[in-house]
Amino acid sequence: MTRPRGKRSAAPTLRFEKTFLDQGHRFVAGCDEVGRGALAGPVSVGIVVVDLASAAGLRGVRDSKLLTPAERVALVPRIRRWSVASAVGHASAAEIDALGLMAALRTAGGRAWDSVLEDLTPDVVVLDGNHDWLSAPSQDVLFAAGEDALPDRTRGCAAPVHTKIKADLTCLSVAAASVLAKVERDAMMVALAAGHPAFGWEVNKGYATGMHRGAIDVVGPSDYHRKTWRLGSVERPGTPRLESTG
Repeated sequence: MTRPRGKRSAAPTLRFEKTFLDQGHRFVAGCDEVGRGALAGPVSVGIVVVDLASAAGLRGVRDSKLLTPAERVALVPRIRRWSVASAVGHASAAEIDALGLMAALRTAGGRAWDSVLEDLTPDVVVLDGNHDWLSAPSQDVLFAAGEDALPDRTRGCAAPVHTKIKADLTCLSVAAASVLAKVERDAMMVALAAGHPAFGWEVNKGYATGMHRGAIDVVGPSDYHRKTWRLGSVERPGTPRLESTG
């Protein structure tokens, strides 16, 4: 497969992450999500933790959208060795429908965070974007929603979260997290495609291509589609337009 088109951006570095050394932080977690704008499949959140006392650069890592599938897959074992902890968490289409997209992202991120905590506790998190969907909800929100409002009793990240627009392009830990999340989610969609061949998930990975929407028009949505979103190319009465473009 050819490399994604577009101007090749400068390689991400640890320059931003290392600014946290002055604040007494050693373990910085980069975090990014994939699958936000898909019609089917989970949202997936990757976390990669680096030790600022010893971490060096990692050649070849870019935001996952700038790499070919083969490049991403080849980077996974290198990222796992380079980081001191890493994980990917997922929230299913059914959870997106039940919780809403932001809460589902927090759920997926909380699952990745809980996995990372088995190895160590990061001091701080760098999150791609301008909105902190990763942090644990406030206590008043928990009490209002009820103790079991979130699946698996996931409460989200408790460390300080710093959002940064385009962090996936400039911060090496965040770019690495995007690669892990993309590879794992793509593999899930390819595996699901075998049982749902009409939708072409092995190619579109659940995103809103014309072919994917057309297939939904013909055969209807599967159990892996986000049924609260506008799915097909034909507007159906009473169907809410909740599709995300993120």
